[in-house]
Amino acid sequence: MRGRRGGGGRGAAGGGAPGGLCACAVQGELGAAQARGEEPAAGRGARPGRCRGAQAGGREGPSSQPGRGFPSACLRLSPPQASRGNPAGCCLLPPRSRGSRGSAATQGTARMKLVRKDLEKDNAGQVTLIPEEPEDMWHTYNLLQVGDSLRASTIRKVQTESATGSVGSNRIRTTLTLCVEAIDFDSQACQLRVKGTNIQENEYVKMGAYHTIELEPNRQFTLAKKQWDSVVLERIEQACDPAWSADVAAVVMQEGLAHVCLVTPSMTLTRAKVEVNIPRKRKGNCSQHDRALERFYEQVVQAIQRHINFEVVKCVLVASPGFVREQFCDYMFQQAVKTDNKLLLENRSKFLQVHSSSGHKYALKEALCDPAVNSRLSDTKAAGEVKALDDFYKMLQHEPDRAFYGLKHVEKANEAMAIDTLLISDELFRHQDVATRARYVKLVDSVRENMGTVRIFSSLHVSGEQLGQLTGVAAILRFPVAELSDQEDESSSEED
Repeated sequence: MRGRRGGGGRGAAGGGAPGGLCACAVQGELGAAQARGEEPAAGRGARPGRCRGAQAGGREGPSSQPGRGFPSACLRLSPPQASRGNPAGCCLLPPRSRGSRGSAATQGTARMKLVRKDLEKDNAGQVTLIPEEPEDMWHTYNLLQVGDSLRASTIRKVQTESATGSVGSNRIRTTLTLCVEAIDFDSQACQLRVKGTNIQENEYVKMGAYHTIELEPNRQFTLAKKQWDSVVLERIEQACDPAWSADVAAVVMQEGLAHVCLVTPSMTLTRAKVEVNIPRKRKGNCSQHDRALERFYEQVVQAIQRHINFEVVKCVLVASPGFVREQFCDYMFQQAVKTDNKLLLENRSKFLQVHSSSGHKYALKEALCDPAVNSRLSDTKAAGEVKALDDFYKMLQHEPDRAFYGLKHVEKANEAMAIDTLLISDELFRHQDVATRARYVKLVDSVRENMGTVRIFSSLHVSGEQLGQLTGVAAILRFPVAELSDQEDESSSEED
């Protein structure tokens, strides 16, 4: 396997990698493949230094790329029923989990609650949690594994027989303990369904009977494992820490197309998509073009007011090619002055204009890579992940001997204690094979023991999607590892 530097290698953890591409060339390949409605091809890129990002990166493509084992990362939730000027309609959460304007849910302080943690010396045991936000369901999805024991409240349809022999059915709430066999996460509604067999006596459900529990926010559950590894325990710590709350919003736009997104530590949520047909300018008559453009800007402003809670969000990125972002911001604040829209006027300083190649969701990564954005968002996990991936691409282009990807090559580099930063996707920790999962956990623990930095990317985040194209695991090295370079050169000569 050739999992680093140039050439078209395939990684051990699913899918090939665009070997040897620099940052903009990789983005170009992704954009071009998305425009054709295809998965990006493995190893079909240029060698380092042959940058094709300027050609392919500007093409239009779909707003999301499907993940593996769950729906698309582009979450098109229905807009809340809020009036156009009603600030109470602004909310980071779907309508189902919305609280009052002054509640903890709206202010981003509510996190998953750790009720109890009982772990033994061999790391077996159980934890009791209460998810409070839709994003907590994503954390729960990553905590669950086949073979775990889940105890939660659920509703069961029970048949009853009366004294006369007539049979009826009632829906009864009861508490079941299941041995987990299947896990289904609906990213659009942030709902989690767990299927398994009953392993504890219950008056309504027989032992061994199948049941499906739907985990919901604000409902307690207990999860027991035979082995709690370091990655899972770290995720619990993150989910229960208020410092990990979302505080970034983005409007990625071009003429006639805009995406209003929320960038959380684990997901990029597309709250609204605005599409308006903009006629071309005609010689001597631009009225139709101007009217359509004004209608488009007005719809984007409405989407911002409905879906962005300025009490939580500390920065709103407005990204576009050309002068679209400047024209939009001028229109938005001129209208805010005319209508005395205090919500927008008071938060004017939070809007930051940056460049992007298009108005599609995948262009959001370019906006997050902007140095001005990084200075404003230096304390957010999303910015840290994007910067780490950008540093890896730069290293891959300029010093390929210090940029490895693919599990085998990264493990070899770790044996030499050469890894400075490990980039790994959380999708790998959901592997059904226990031995394979343990292999990734061992790699993470070993890098940390060697004083390296570990960045665990969410597969629902734009940066995590791109890391998935590089087998899901990559590393920036402290120093070149010559032995690996010699081994690869020898294997290449033997193949020739």
